Amino acid sequence: MPAPQLWRGARCEACGEDLSRADSGDGPVVFILLIVGALGCAGLLFTELTFHPPVWLEMVIWLPLIGIMTLAALRPFKATMVALQFHNRAFEARGTPVAPRS
Repeated sequence: MPAPQLWRGARCEACGEDLSRADSGDGPVVFILLIVGALGCAGLLFTELTFHPPVWLEMVIWLPLIGIMTLAALRPFKATMVALQFHNRAFEARGTPVAPRS
């Protein structure tokens, strides 16, 4: 059974392109996990080794900061992934092209 289309009938506001077959999947989440995770771990390690604050203070600072960085990066990464699918005429598992050839 095929996966449900979340954007059935959706069209691009700028060009009118059909977005119903475009799906970024888990790709952006993987990149965000790696990038934000590395930045968060490096920042936490730097803070711990340099200033030696109590653990509760580090959690109060770094957990919301990592959450904000993750949410801020999600939309641009998803948009980039969908744009790359259209640019490269990516094929989904069904074998249909995401964007029609011109």
